[in-house]
Amino acid sequence: MTEPLDQEDATPSPQRPRWKRVAAAVGRAARAPFDGAGALYRIGQDNLHFTLPVLNGAFGDQLAARHDRRTIQFSFRRYAADIAVADLGLQPATGGRPRTTVVFLHGLMGDEVIWQTGHGPDDLRFGPLLQQDLPEVCCLYVRFNSGLHISENGRRLHELLTELVATYPEAVGELVLVGHSMGGLLIRSAGYYAEEAANASEKLKGENGLASSSEAPVSEHLDTVELALEEPKPTGKKSNPKTKQQAPKTNSWLDRLRDVFLLGVPNDGSFLEQNSHFTSLILRKINLWPTRAISGLLDQRSNGIKDLRHALLVDEDWQSPHADDLFPPRTVVPLLPHVHYHVLVGSLLKSASSALHDYFGDGLVGAGSAAGRIFQDPAAPPGRLISTRVYPQLHHGTLLSNPEVYQYLRERIG
Repeated sequence: MTEPLDQEDATPSPQRPRWKRVAAAVGRAARAPFDGAGALYRIGQDNLHFTLPVLNGAFGDQLAARHDRRTIQFSFRRYAADIAVADLGLQPATGGRPRTTVVFLHGLMGDEVIWQTGHGPDDLRFGPLLQQDLPEVCCLYVRFNSGLHISENGRRLHELLTELVATYPEAVGELVLVGHSMGGLLIRSAGYYAEEAANASEKLKGENGLASSSEAPVSEHLDTVELALEEPKPTGKKSNPKTKQQAPKTNSWLDRLRDVFLLGVPNDGSFLEQNSHFTSLILRKINLWPTRAISGLLDQRSNGIKDLRHALLVDEDWQSPHADDLFPPRTVVPLLPHVHYHVLVGSLLKSASSALHDYFGDGLVGAGSAAGRIFQDPAAPPGRLISTRVYPQLHHGTLLSNPEVYQYLRERIG
């Protein structure tokens, strides 16, 4: 049998006096700015690594011109610090086999952390996940000053990869390059300058060979002919790189390059930068003091951002006197032969068959630009290896953390 409820327990507790409620509300209002500042401080501390890349992305060319200590240097990164190629200490895999080496390149105003973690230390991204799933794969990360011209960074990437394979010829096997946004343009620019260097080297060898052969006696020519006749003919069989990987004998990274992954890359330019340039041009044409001032401020954006307008990949394009025209000249950078290109396109929309999809794409890079005219050219030389995948309802940034995108990378790299 339940006991009757005491009269005092049944009576609801009286509310606090009005003046106390008012005082508490005033106290909360007074603390709000400090709480907000504290939250902003904590967010800033958690993302402190982005401060310098953002500064370099916006004004990196100006920082470099002044030799400012805040200028980011083109370098491999390890433990949140620059590391020289000689200090990487790369070793072959078990049995002395060279490792498949994956090099990740970030985009505008980014750094290597975007490939490693998300919102917390337990939120691992493509680099660490790939290292866990494929232990014999070697993952390397590059950080660069994204405010410099794309072609300047492309040359430096070519030099860095050349140094990498020259320093570790037995450890670096097949090479895989993964670029997000501007990072993908750097890869294409580096390929252009690597081919240019290779062609210049072959031409020099040909000239030297021609000079030496013209000076050689006739008997030497006859010996050469006899040796050539005795050489066995090639069988035409190719070794399977998946079963037995051998490091190429040359120090050209192009000979080792197997796959290029382009994630949300503005291969035909960025609509955001095109709009910025058009706005600045119109304001300058109006030629009033306020419009000139606004146009001048807009024009302070870095060379790297300006190059995104039409994805300028070579020096001659931005050095042209017509570089600021509405439709400037643009050098077509051909695709590298024997390289498999994986073009991964994000889209905010569910459907990939609309003009909005082509123009806005993942919100920062239009899908039409990411797909790239050069990757869809019906007149391209035969044998080009190109795979294009569209991922609906993905933002430009979420391409870096999407499980489906990672699965695609893992299957192709492994």
